[in-house]
Amino acid sequence: MGGRHSRSRTVLPAPGGLDAQGRFVREGSLARVRPAFRPVVAAVQARLPAVFGTRLHSAYLYGSVPRGTARVGRSDLDLLIALREEPTDADRAAVRVLGETVDLEFPQIDGVGTLLYGRERLLSDLERHDMGWFVACLCTPLLGDDLAAHLPRYRPDSLLARETNGDLARWLPRWRERIAGTEDTEEARRPLVRFMSRHLVRTAFTLVMPRWQGWTSDLREMAEVFGAYYPRRAAQLRTAAGYGCEPVGDPDVLRAYVDDLGPWLATEYTRVHGVKAPRPD
Repeated sequence: MGGRHSRSRTVLPAPGGLDAQGRFVREGSLARVRPAFRPVVAAVQARLPAVFGTRLHSAYLYGSVPRGTARVGRSDLDLLIALREEPTDADRAAVRVLGETVDLEFPQIDGVGTLLYGRERLLSDLERHDMGWFVACLCTPLLGDDLAAHLPRYRPDSLLARETNGDLARWLPRWRERIAGTEDTEEARRPLVRFMSRHLVRTAFTLVMPRWQGWTSDLREMAEVFGAYYPRRAAQLRTAAGYGCEPVGDPDVLRAYVDDLGPWLATEYTRVHGVKAPRPD
């Protein structure tokens, strides 16, 4: 299966997310945060300096909240925090406590997810086309000096595709372990389906992103773009995009991800873009 060079008769969505020179336009802004989520953002903005003090370099929002697409009671709050030095276990514990506290206090969000990095790593050559791109293009500044000022303008090329998602083959064994270790209930499997669905759809999209020459963070649009280049896998990706928004707890879905769609996508990604440079665990 795959049809790797096939084109569907479906009309491709018009590429977006780039400027007239073909470079990424940063998505999201504080102005797009919907009124229901503004108190949550304000609370995080006020509390982060108290948690990290002068060690905090900068903080950013990403995901549906700064894009203005968050759903009350359904969407989580996504944060990226850059410290002046590498984070410690104590820093990670502090972030977990902050996230749990904010989640309990504000029912309009469904969890807080936080990425925690040191400034040096985010600006390193190794992360230039992965986390560096993520900060510069997909993160909205919330506190501190914006690291995007030290990063290049990016284009949707094969190097970016490789360094963002060219490691699926490495993740699949870990996914199988997570599935095996998950409680055998629909409720326990549902978050796993959501996470893996989103990961696979985004990976499938960046596989074809350099050919499409555009960017979107909408899972369903990602699936449509991918399906135009790989019609034999189009239905699978559309279904996965749906589960990324409205997950189910079906074990057959997880098995299909790690036994069929995931291995195929990892092989095709390596063929087209190569393998992502190794990172420290």
